[in-house]
Amino acid sequence: MPGSSLIRGRRILALGAGFTAAPDGPLAGAVVEQGAIAQLESLPPGACDLVLIDGDAWDAAALAQAVKALSGLRSAPPVLLVGETLPAGLVRNILRMSAADILEAPFSPEQLTAAVAALLAEAQPAPTQDAPGASRCWGVTGAVGGAGATTIAIEIAHALAVQANKDRAVCLVDLNLADGAAAAYLGAQPTTRLADFGHAADRIDAAMLHAFITPVSKGLDLMAGVRDPNAFDAVGREAVLRMLEVACECYDWVILDLPRHRRPWTLEALAGCDEALVISELTVPALLAARACSDEIEAGIGTGLRPRIVLNRLASRMFGPAPSMGEAEKALQRKAEAGISSDWEAAAASANLGGPIAQHRPKSKIVKDVQSLVQKLVAQPPRRDQPAKAA
Repeated sequence: MPGSSLIRGRRILALGAGFTAAPDGPLAGAVVEQGAIAQLESLPPGACDLVLIDGDAWDAAALAQAVKALSGLRSAPPVLLVGETLPAGLVRNILRMSAADILEAPFSPEQLTAAVAALLAEAQPAPTQDAPGASRCWGVTGAVGGAGATTIAIEIAHALAVQANKDRAVCLVDLNLADGAAAAYLGAQPTTRLADFGHAADRIDAAMLHAFITPVSKGLDLMAGVRDPNAFDAVGREAVLRMLEVACECYDWVILDLPRHRRPWTLEALAGCDEALVISELTVPALLAARACSDEIEAGIGTGLRPRIVLNRLASRMFGPAPSMGEAEKALQRKAEAGISSDWEAAAASANLGGPIAQHRPKSKIVKDVQSLVQKLVAQPPRRDQPAKAA
């Protein structure tokens, strides 16, 4: 398991034999020093970036005294206390510190990584941000399952990153929190569970957001979580909206891969978007679903944003049952914004190799069609609505 980018190179004083800095461990990349609780009573300023304490490995009274002494230091480092049986008094003393947290055992390596990264993020200055409102946000959702929304969202994000040609230009956010596929399609490895955001919206800032980011390529970062069937229940509405607000402050472009089924935050997230793209296949049920989905979004957000329908997997044909573009628009009762050609081989090869189609099959018709769509949308004036904020 790769460690968070915030952990790499940081000095961690680990009090307890259960912690490891192995290449595949939760503290991978950190400089870990094994220590004893006696060190806490006279810890020099700047001696470490974080203290990690196994509360089950030490006598409770001695540990409480050491923690009390540490809290009295003028510049105490962040402290993470882990354990299964933690005395209430010790927990209270830990939480009185300016930068401290508790992680109850048993916990996963991903949870330990996330907790350490969050404390380190709080302790370091936030990355430089662009002026608020300078970014543009596009939402992508499928009219039906399997319409190819994730593939198109990835290709759009990649095309924008290539066009921008600078670091931290585009953030692709996979909001299919329970079982999103963007990371697998890109051959990327999420570092943690987005459920670790929980309901603590007030703690999410640019530095913490960076701890949850997986770099994909120059200019393109991915925010996605590992599979977690409980994620939709574990992540609160306010946390999702705050996460998107901060992402829009940090990146020029934010592309949302939205779940097909509505969540408590779906319409508010779309209300903060400059564009909403509904991806449909060329089947009658999918077209009817696309029309209904577009109407629901337009009526639900009430900002005047008109969703754009994109027809995916267009195939050249002389005969056959698949509807043409014109026939599809009759079923939609509105014009389609664009059509994306069918190229199953290119899409499958890229998914298997990991990465955008533009990387592995740059001459694919899919790449050309997505680039045309991106150029068309970029030319549109941005909406001036600010990203949705948590109430």
